[in-house]
Amino acid sequence: MTPAARRVALRALLDAAGLDGLLVTDLLNVRYLTGFTGSNGALLLTRDGALFGTDSRYTARAAVEVPDLEPLIERGTVAALAARATGRIGFESDAVTVEGHAALAAVTDAELVRAPGLVAQLRVVKDETEIAALRRACAIADQALTDLLHGPLEGRTEREIALDLEFRMRALGADGPGFDSIVAAGAHSAIPHHAPTDTLVAANDLLKLDFGALVDGYHSDMTRTVVVGRAADWQRELYALVHAAQAAGCAAVEPGVATKEVDAASRDVIVAAGRGEFFVHGLGHGVGLQIHEAPALSASSADVLEAGMCVTVEPGVYLPGRGGVRIEDTLVVDGETLTGFPKELLEI
Repeated sequence: MTPAARRVALRALLDAAGLDGLLVTDLLNVRYLTGFTGSNGALLLTRDGALFGTDSRYTARAAVEVPDLEPLIERGTVAALAARATGRIGFESDAVTVEGHAALAAVTDAELVRAPGLVAQLRVVKDETEIAALRRACAIADQALTDLLHGPLEGRTEREIALDLEFRMRALGADGPGFDSIVAAGAHSAIPHHAPTDTLVAANDLLKLDFGALVDGYHSDMTRTVVVGRAADWQRELYALVHAAQAAGCAAVEPGVATKEVDAASRDVIVAAGRGEFFVHGLGHGVGLQIHEAPALSASSADVLEAGMCVTVEPGVYLPGRGGVRIEDTLVVDGETLTGFPKELLEI
C-alpha cells in the first residue's frame, strides 16, 4: 500500500470521528503516511487534501521521498500547518505535550480535538510492503546469529558479542540494530532485560540473545538461548519447558483470537510445570515502525488478533541467581513465521 492509499484509509477514520482533519506530528506516523524520514516533518490531512511540511534542510529529501505532495517549507513546520487549519482538527494527543498544545492553540482558529491513536489503528495491520521489510529484517537477524555461533563464545564479554551481532546485521544490509541488543550470560540470563556488560561468557553458561535488525524503518525481534558447552540437566529441563510453552503460544496465533488467550496458551504450560511465578512478563507485542507497538499479548490485554498483524511470541522462565531461558519468534497473523532460526537446544 502506498502512502497515498494510507491517507485515503485515514480519511475514513476522520469521518467516523467527526473531524475535518488531522494534524500528524508523530514522526513515525508522518513517515507511514508520506514516506518522509527526516527529523522535522508534519502532515495536515483534511477530507479533501493533504499538506506536508518540513524545513529547508530537507527540501531535496522531500522531493524524493514525498513526490506526490508539494511541501510547505517552514522551520516552524507544525505551527505553520496549524495556522492553515480550519474546522474540527484532531491532534495526536498521545504525542503532543501540554506546551505543544498551547503553542498550537495560539496560532490556529481551528477547534483542536484530542485524537489519539487514529494512525495507530491503521498501522496495527501491516500491508505487504511492511511485511516484506519485516521479513528481510528477520532474515538478516537469523543469518547474523548463524554466523556468530560459528565462532567462539567462551571468554568473550557480553558487550563484545552484542557489538559483533550488530556489526554482522549491518554487514548483511540492515540499517542498524532494531533496538539495544540483550546479551546475558550465566546468572544474567535470569534478568529479562539485561544490558550487556564486560562479564565474560564462561563454560556451561546459559547465553540469552535478544536482538533484531532495522530494515526500511521496520524492526525485527528474536530471542534464542544457547548453552556454551554441555548443558546441565536443569538447563535442559528449563529449555524444554520454555520450548513447549513457545510452541503452544505460536499455535494459538490466529485471526479472531483474543491476545489474552494466546498469552494463556503459553503461560498455562509454564504454570502447570510449577514455574508460573518465574514468567514475569507478557507473552509478546506487535512490531513494525516501533519495536513495541500494538497489539499487546498479555493477560490484561483487550486486543484481538487480525490477519496481517505482526507479533512476537516470547515466553521466558527466569530463575534468579541461576539463569533463564527465553525463546522468541516474530510471526504474521496468517500462519507465517518470519523468524527462521532453529529452536532446538544448541550446545555451542
